[in-house]
Amino acid sequence: MKRVSSVTVRKRIIAVFLVGLLVFTIIDVRLGYVQFVIGDELMNLADESWSRDITFEPERGKILDRHGEVLAENVSAPSVIVVPNQVKNPQKTANDIADVLNISEQNAYDYVTKNAVYTRVHPEGRKITEEQEQAFRRLNLDGVYLAKDSKRHYPFDDYLSHVLGFAGIDNQGLMGLELFYNDRLNGEEGSLSFYSDAKGRELDQLADDYEAPEDGLNLKTTIDSKVQTIMERELDLAESQYNPDGAMAIAVDPDTGGVMGMATRPNFHPENYQNVDSEIYDRNLPIWSTFEPGSTFKIITLAAALEEEMVDLEEDHFHDDGDISVGGTELHCWKGGGHGQQSYLEVVQNSCNPGFVQMGSELGKEKLFSYINDFGFGQKTGIDLRGEGNGILFDPDDIGPVELGTTSFGQGVSVTPIQQVMAVAAAVNGGKLYEPSIAKKWIDPKTDKVVDTIEPELKERVISESTSEEIRYALESVVAEGTGRPAYVDGYRVGGKTGTAQKVGPDGNYLANNYVVSFMGFAPADDPEIVVYVALDNPQGTVQFGGPVVGPIVGTIIGDSLRAMGVEPSEDGPEKEYTWPEQPPVEVPDLIGMRKEDLIEYQTNLSIESSGSGDYIIDQEPSPGTKVDQGQTVRIYLSDKNSS
Repeated sequence: MKRVSSVTVRKRIIAVFLVGLLVFTIIDVRLGYVQFVIGDELMNLADESWSRDITFEPERGKILDRHGEVLAENVSAPSVIVVPNQVKNPQKTANDIADVLNISEQNAYDYVTKNAVYTRVHPEGRKITEEQEQAFRRLNLDGVYLAKDSKRHYPFDDYLSHVLGFAGIDNQGLMGLELFYNDRLNGEEGSLSFYSDAKGRELDQLADDYEAPEDGLNLKTTIDSKVQTIMERELDLAESQYNPDGAMAIAVDPDTGGVMGMATRPNFHPENYQNVDSEIYDRNLPIWSTFEPGSTFKIITLAAALEEEMVDLEEDHFHDDGDISVGGTELHCWKGGGHGQQSYLEVVQNSCNPGFVQMGSELGKEKLFSYINDFGFGQKTGIDLRGEGNGILFDPDDIGPVELGTTSFGQGVSVTPIQQVMAVAAAVNGGKLYEPSIAKKWIDPKTDKVVDTIEPELKERVISESTSEEIRYALESVVAEGTGRPAYVDGYRVGGKTGTAQKVGPDGNYLANNYVVSFMGFAPADDPEIVVYVALDNPQGTVQFGGPVVGPIVGTIIGDSLRAMGVEPSEDGPEKEYTWPEQPPVEVPDLIGMRKEDLIEYQTNLSIESSGSGDYIIDQEPSPGTKVDQGQTVRIYLSDKNSS
């Protein structure tokens, strides 16, 4: 037998040791690599293979008016989620789900037996009612979860619908402010992660992981809900009285460009938009529609002529015989036979077409259209809503004497209502053209702190303060003494301009007896705080003129809005000139303390109604000094004792 030397043994031991050391070194390095280099990655992969995520929608930010009144909010409406492998009795669970959600048992059974980690019951189980939520909580079904969810709610119903827009079933903005500011209103999703085995059974020994959703920011707007309510009320009344093809109203703050109110008819309820023809909610008329402006556009011609010092309202005169010849074409005044000899202030008061044609001709094509462009026509205003129109102006190469003349009084060009409102706001606010806006502030919903403020954006100064003052003076006289008298508001200084524009048919010709009648008003005339524009498309059963039809609507909106805004009445300003059959208002006398038999002299202009019994008047309504229409009822309250 061959003996192995001790040297050989030692060599073999050393070799085995070195091999073992190498193996352990490799294992140690590998463990270190796994532990310290790719450990987090492997843990994430393992976590992903075991965990199952249920996502939770964030709370969508509220939309508020300028005073904090809620215009759009969220109401709780959970959604049903089923984890099939946790359902212990599929048939019974399916029957219960079918009963609560009013779906077929087969449909429900498909959900509870579906080969999936979890499934949403869609759409019947999305944003369920409070009654359905309570039913599920009473049943407490294994494998059936109620995920926190909400749906959009609009407290003012169909008011402001085209501005607010609406959100879809996943709370994504689809129209209006909801769409335009969707990213900031929407927030970030949250999730609930639970751990399960390969078959989807929940692993109780591992804790669930919940990541809260990040709620969207609240949006405070420039909208004044009181002004909006007044506008909506007046449009409802106008619809009832005149049955127009359409109607619209806008109110803006001329000092900032902030939109205080905006309404369209027909309108819709944002929560039921699925049941409405898309043509209704896609057409926000104040920013979408384009039409010939008519006489409201004369304000721009007037502004240009005054700024260029081409006319003096008091000193310069114009004789109107009913028409004016330009380029071989006769352009007519709306009044047959014309207005005769007038100052240019009277040209404005009478809305005399030939007088404005004369102003436009003296300005010339380049200057007039330069002002038209400067006032923002022919381009989008930049309002924070989708779907705004551009309007249409004449191509400069196609403008001849006739086109210049018709443009001067608002015919042959096409504009949007929002363009008109912003241009007139600039004409009366000192000459500053602002970009219209609705968003005002972004607010953190948890802290109520302002995180972002949208400042008014001044585009340019289009006319001087002195010219703006002249325009205010002229337009106030239109309401006190001219065609705008129906918009006069007792106690407030109102300026304005009527508008009556023919509509163009599909064949390119003007339609017969089919007009857009409008009125542009602002107040107080010496320091405007609100500009209001209302237009009715083809009102029925009335003369189609802006003054008598729309003037009273704008006057009511302005008067009620100023009172709601807390603007004090003024005793300054021109008195209204009354023409037959108009009658001036009557001031209610102080009747308190008088005897009943002394009322005979007051019953000529007022209707007296009494309440109570006795000989002495102890109270009255309206209060003394209030101006009312002749023949209006004054109620008195009687007693046996004189309380004065």
